[in-house]
Amino acid sequence: SSSNPTVIFDVLKASIPDSDGQNSLFYQGYEQLHENAHLLCRTRDQRLWRANYIGMHSADQVGPYRDSITGMSSDICSTRLPLFILCPKGRMNIGLNRDQWIPNVFPLNQSIPIEIVKQYRFIGQLMGMAIRNKNYLDLNFPALLWKQLLGEEITVKDIEVIDIQSFAIIKKIESIIAENQPLFDDMNDLRFEIMSSAEYMYELMPDGKAIRVTLNNFKEYCIRYREYHFNEFRRQIEYNRQGICSIVPNSFMAFLTVNELEDAVCGKGHIDIELLKRNTQYSNCKNDTPFIQQFWKILSEMFNEEQKKLFLKFVWGRNTLPSFDEEFTQKFSINVLTNRASCELDRTFPKSRTCSFALHLPVYSSIEIMHERLNYPITHCSNVDADG
Repeated sequence: SSSNPTVIFDVLKASIPDSDGQNSLFYQGYEQLHENAHLLCRTRDQRLWRANYIGMHSADQVGPYRDSITGMSSDICSTRLPLFILCPKGRMNIGLNRDQWIPNVFPLNQSIPIEIVKQYRFIGQLMGMAIRNKNYLDLNFPALLWKQLLGEEITVKDIEVIDIQSFAIIKKIESIIAENQPLFDDMNDLRFEIMSSAEYMYELMPDGKAIRVTLNNFKEYCIRYREYHFNEFRRQIEYNRQGICSIVPNSFMAFLTVNELEDAVCGKGHIDIELLKRNTQYSNCKNDTPFIQQFWKILSEMFNEEQKKLFLKFVWGRNTLPSFDEEFTQKFSINVLTNRASCELDRTFPKSRTCSFALHLPVYSSIEIMHERLNYPITHCSNVDADG
């Protein structure tokens, strides 16, 4: 509608790196929209603002508007802003869920700066807009964030899927105590402090770095350790939730499951098989081998969107592809296994190496057997947190 605001985006400015993200497209949009976002994002218009890119002219306003949403949302899960950080598994580049982003960490004994609070709320308002108007955002958040947005309790497992080390130390000590084993020497170095998800030390109590963990106070240490992990992102996600609830009624949120909320905000997420095919290398075969053609037919035509995501998770430890060819930092490798009898190969499951983005694929005697043998490990083995 004609009353919708014009938002000016400076792409040249956005291309200049800065420490606080204020050059980014997200921050440019936030500055111009956040004061009235609680009203604007509730309207049913297909286009909530006019996107005006400095130095660019477009007769079509829908394209630039969509581009502005894509540009702002791609900044959210990136190092451009001080709002989200790559999860510990992503930084260590191990296991599954490496491509998921978590709220940046702020000390629990200090308030979060008001400017940051407003940006978290604004992201929530964009999420509310996505739910209402289907202007989906490209966000890659772990289940614990979606769960907390719905007011659900998070579990130890929810935290471990993004940080495999999160509870390792206390689990190790608990098992040693349970078995009446002598405690290891490293326990002498333990203090009442914890490594945050942003990799800085946080004291679990005043002067915690001077208080040694002993058998007598170990229970108290465990309580405070767990409490920290369960509350590390609570405030940041609560500000996101406040933003969503200024746009979408609470009663609507109450009917959603975690997966439904993610789909409502991000869409179903499309895996572009042609893009993957262009970025694949082969060993022991060529791309026009009938057997390889069958593999791509299964992936593009016989697998649904969920199976494609599971397949990607099985071979690469993540459920999204890069958007463009040039964003592939490594090629997908298909290594064909032929060195056994056909009946034996038909009984063999494919194997993957997520660290090298590789699939070891036996030569099956039919497309039906290949489909069955591929579907089983992606469905049953993609939650195994190791290369295998």
